[in-house]
Amino acid sequence: MTASNSLRRHIVVAYTLYSFGFVLFFALIAAFAVEGIEEHLVDNRLREVAEWAAPRQAGNLPVEMPAGLSFHRNVDIPQSLRGLPPGVQEKTVDGVGLHVLAGHDEMGDYVAVDHESDYEKVELVVYSVFAIGFIGFLLFSYFLGGYVARRLVTPITDLAEAVLADHPKLPSQKRKDELGVLARAFAAHTAQLRDVLERERFFTGDVSHELRSPLTVIMGAAEVIMAQGEGSAGYAQAARIYRAAQEAAECVTVLLLLARAPQLDEQAEVDVGQVARGETERYQSLVAARPVRLEFDGGAGSFVVSAPRELCMSAIGNLVRNACQYTERGTVTVRLGERSVSVEDTGPGLPAAVRAALEAGSQGAGGVPSAGGSGSSGTGLGLALVRRICSYLGASLLLHDRPGGGSIFVIRFAEVSAR
Repeated sequence: MTASNSLRRHIVVAYTLYSFGFVLFFALIAAFAVEGIEEHLVDNRLREVAEWAAPRQAGNLPVEMPAGLSFHRNVDIPQSLRGLPPGVQEKTVDGVGLHVLAGHDEMGDYVAVDHESDYEKVELVVYSVFAIGFIGFLLFSYFLGGYVARRLVTPITDLAEAVLADHPKLPSQKRKDELGVLARAFAAHTAQLRDVLERERFFTGDVSHELRSPLTVIMGAAEVIMAQGEGSAGYAQAARIYRAAQEAAECVTVLLLLARAPQLDEQAEVDVGQVARGETERYQSLVAARPVRLEFDGGAGSFVVSAPRELCMSAIGNLVRNACQYTERGTVTVRLGERSVSVEDTGPGLPAAVRAALEAGSQGAGGVPSAGGSGSSGTGLGLALVRRICSYLGASLLLHDRPGGGSIFVIRFAEVSAR
């Protein structure tokens, strides 16, 4: 899982964005409040100064202002503050910020002046405190989001790892929350799947073992008839029975292998090129009496995989046999690629229904019917079991249309299959 798709990251980002919006909202409120309070205090202060100083000055009484405040009338008004409209306004004189209340009464024009320095200091302190608090709140939300994310995501990650590792006892099953419900559901479903797989494995193994004895008897009886010589009565039928029984015996061996848990890293190395060449030679008899040529192309060269040799032979051999059975004329080519084996034929191609079933991974796409609807898939595994073998080996089965007609089946082995 990439970091950008991590649930933990989404939770942290959500907490941080929420806190950022919260901080921004209250920062705007604080800014408006501070500015409003400042204006309200300045206006009231200047009006109180003007109400107190104007009558005292009219009565020739001394007007003493606190530090930072001054009152001027008529000719005493500084030149830079003359002609201002009535009301409170801000002026900058010689780089000094001033709040000025301009007014007029029966004695003439007057101005009350207040330096901004005190308010600027107060504003700086207030905004600094708010900034520190807001930054601290953002950092707190970020780390809180990380803590909550770990509390939420770590049990989910542990549960996922336990499911992938096929652990017999999944964690978090005793929890009372939704995660406990999920863990118990996973445990029940995993147990059900394990029971189904075990029953299928035992059934396949039992059936395969039971078939070995009658197949051995059939092959022995066919060998006895064939030992009388090619000219004897029933020799051709006995040879056909022997070949069918031998293919069935090989199918039984493959089914037994598929019934076991895959442990490919413990398997011996198999030369895939040698197996493909052997299967090509083995099925030359299928095209001997027809205008079809079965050939082997070394292509990119041979390679080895760690896998049961019987499964490699069955997967490649089944594709070769099907191609030979349903190609009326032309060429069937077995070619080695870069860690792949392809079987290319000039036959009629796959029917749409079989192609759809194969691409969907259907277990029912066994044999490949011919264009005319005759023939059979023989006693081989069929394309569905070839796909199952590929899944067992960690390989992939690909299908392509051959230019000019026909099909190209490709078994591509993963890099991890090689030692």
